[in-house]
Amino acid sequence: MGTSARTGRPLDGVSSIKVKIGLLVVVSIVAAVVVLQVGGRAGVPGWLTLPVTLAVALGVTQWPARGMTSPLREMTCAAGKMATGDYSVRVTATSADEVGRLARAFNTMAADLATADQQRRQLVATVSHELRTPLAAQRALLENLVDGVVRPDDAALQTALAQSERLSALVGDLLDVSRVDGGAVPLHLASVSVADLLDRAVAEAAVGTRTVVFETSVEPSDLVVRADGARLAQVVANLLDNAVRHSPPGGIVRLRAEVEENDRWSLEVTDHGPGIPAGQVRKVFARFGVGDDSSGGTGLGLAIAGWVCQLHGGSITALPPADGGTGARIRVMLPRNPVPRPGSSVEPASTPATEVIPVTTTPPDVTPAGPPAVPLPSFVGTLFGEYWPERGPATAPVALYGSVAIGALAAAALPYRHIGLGTFLVLLAAGVLVFGVSIHRRRPWTTVVALLYAGLASMAVLRAAEWLVVLSLLAALVLVATALTDARRVLPMLAGGAGWVLAAIRGLPLLGRTLAGTSRHRLLWPVLRTAVLSLVALVVFGGLFASGDAVFGSWVAQILPDVHLADSFVLRAFVWFFVGGIVLAACYLALNPPRVDAVAMPPTRAVSRAWEWMVPVGVVVAVFLVFLVAQASAMWGGHEFVRRTAGMSYADYVHQGFAQLTVATVLTLATIALAVRKAPRDTDRDRLLLRAVLGTLCVLTLVVVASALFRMAVYQQAYGFTVLRVLVDAFELWLGFLVVLVMVAGVRLSGWWLPRAALASGAALLLAIGLADPEAWVARQNIERYEATGKLDLASLSSLGADATPTIERDLPADLARCVITGQYRPAGDDDLLGWNLGRSRAADIPGYGDDAVRGGCPAQVGE
Repeated sequence: MGTSARTGRPLDGVSSIKVKIGLLVVVSIVAAVVVLQVGGRAGVPGWLTLPVTLAVALGVTQWPARGMTSPLREMTCAAGKMATGDYSVRVTATSADEVGRLARAFNTMAADLATADQQRRQLVATVSHELRTPLAAQRALLENLVDGVVRPDDAALQTALAQSERLSALVGDLLDVSRVDGGAVPLHLASVSVADLLDRAVAEAAVGTRTVVFETSVEPSDLVVRADGARLAQVVANLLDNAVRHSPPGGIVRLRAEVEENDRWSLEVTDHGPGIPAGQVRKVFARFGVGDDSSGGTGLGLAIAGWVCQLHGGSITALPPADGGTGARIRVMLPRNPVPRPGSSVEPASTPATEVIPVTTTPPDVTPAGPPAVPLPSFVGTLFGEYWPERGPATAPVALYGSVAIGALAAAALPYRHIGLGTFLVLLAAGVLVFGVSIHRRRPWTTVVALLYAGLASMAVLRAAEWLVVLSLLAALVLVATALTDARRVLPMLAGGAGWVLAAIRGLPLLGRTLAGTSRHRLLWPVLRTAVLSLVALVVFGGLFASGDAVFGSWVAQILPDVHLADSFVLRAFVWFFVGGIVLAACYLALNPPRVDAVAMPPTRAVSRAWEWMVPVGVVVAVFLVFLVAQASAMWGGHEFVRRTAGMSYADYVHQGFAQLTVATVLTLATIALAVRKAPRDTDRDRLLLRAVLGTLCVLTLVVVASALFRMAVYQQAYGFTVLRVLVDAFELWLGFLVVLVMVAGVRLSGWWLPRAALASGAALLLAIGLADPEAWVARQNIERYEATGKLDLASLSSLGADATPTIERDLPADLARCVITGQYRPAGDDDLLGWNLGRSRAADIPGYGDDAVRGGCPAQVGE
């Protein structure tokens, strides 16, 4: 075990935990410094270098850190099992440090406890239980003989003799306790008639004090199996004793034996007693599992029956009652011809019909020593606990290979190009992969999100405005996170977004298993390893010789004439790692989403009196009413009223309060949400009152939204249109739509659909804005304002992007259009196929676009 274990645990040979931690810190720092230096020297942006550096440092330390904490987690798991009486679990103890020494001491302690517990319990329990059943039956028979209930005929005496022989066999078994403890128990195989076996067992069980009816069925009736007849009789006797004790007077105990597939046979014993409690099914075959004084048992019969079944290479299970009835149902499954286990030998048979098979086994309450019976949770799994359990597949090669391929596509298509067709292809490929592996891919919400995602991603190729592409990408990421986690409420949606980031850590166990799975390919990893080592050797030695010899350096320069090739390679490597990592984290989120529904606001208790929530909300309603009166006064009074009252122009007046009205709308939605949580809704009167008050507040909020939109329209007519003002208008309009949705939800006081509807409507509005070409629309509105008033801000118009250029060239007078178009910003370089963008392509076809050299004598404003 030493070699294999140390291969998986590189630091096992270090004898101090402090030194191990120091080595991990050093390795992490060195990896981070190297990546930062390489990225900085190659000119990689800091926002791209930092996450890649953190990921590389974390990934590099994962390999030497393997196995450092697993013995402690194994000991925690083993200690929990020992608390329940299971002393069989052992921990891996290959490390030479303090943790390894503690693990070895733990194993020694567990072995000593297991031996002491086994020696203390097994002899007394076996003697008390195994002697009780035949003695009770023999006593009942003798009492019946004394009382004259049974005549001392041959049948009665034969039954008494069988019980005495069974007692003698049990005494002989007790002499073999030491051999049982050592794990080597001989199994004497012979031909056994199942029908005769069951008849004898029923005859012995029928002499008890409780009257029950036995029904026996054997299919086929002449079924003969090879087994240890004495131990098999022990199993049947224990099962019948257990069934009789738990059956009501006059109850039926059924025994059914039949042939199964794969050369096996089964024995099923059922009764009509209270049955096995659901929580005790797993413990029923353990020593002292469910025995109690009231039932007359000690909880050992089924445990010993299971031990005998294990000797024969079979199994014993507790099944639910058939046809929904009551009672216990125990099934024994055994091979018709048991064979020796690997490594055992067959002793010479004492008779031709009998053979002895030494079977290595353990008592029913002790399992073999070795690794834990249950998979040990990883450190990452323990870190996230029940909020993010491992429920996904064992490996995910499709997600891994797909993420690597998409990262390579991004590395080839994105660097040194503007946002365009290449960006759209990367987004589209990532969406296909992530939605394809999602466990929620067939849900309607996922379909809606996929359509919105495709539309928002198309902005990268349709529009040249980078701000629009960034907003679309952010909205698409939020949508994707909700679809992958199936989040339905606000907090789960936020948790889903955070889960995308945390998936980079939570997915490490799955990534490790997938990489381990790919390592089984005989050709893949050797090829990759050889290619990487060859490339590193070429770069290192080629760089040294090129810098140390002028002739060699000239040859290298001829082969690699681009002096920026190294910087380009580094940048593309960072992009590859960054994009591939984001996609891989999204794939893990799709394969194993966290339990975001468990994230919720702490429960609150509704107020007991209606006025406790009505008074605060009523104050808000009153403030809204006073504000609307002020708005009406300003509108009816006009410019002179505003100047006389507020001392400012009407345009300045409407501009002053727009931001505050937007904030007030958001706070109103928060007020409504809080009132819904605190208001009582037990009676029809409470619900009607809630609908009336909040409905009034929503109507007043819609009036405020209309006022805010009117204010912005007035201000834009006075000072012109900008993209930011249009976006603020759109945001206020979306808030008004949310208020309408709240009113609809208030009809039934049920808004489970509201968060998703709000998110989808916001994304759809952003998509509609993008398709409407906002910069071209702003340019058209300013041109129309110029045609109506003669006023035009040429500097503001020149700040618009390439999307507005065709509109400016078409609708503005030629001299002014030339001033605006030549003053526009034009990205350096021409677009190739992967950098193609519709907006930039249309602007590039217009003469003078972005050519500031030909601009001259152009004013900043006209008519202002």
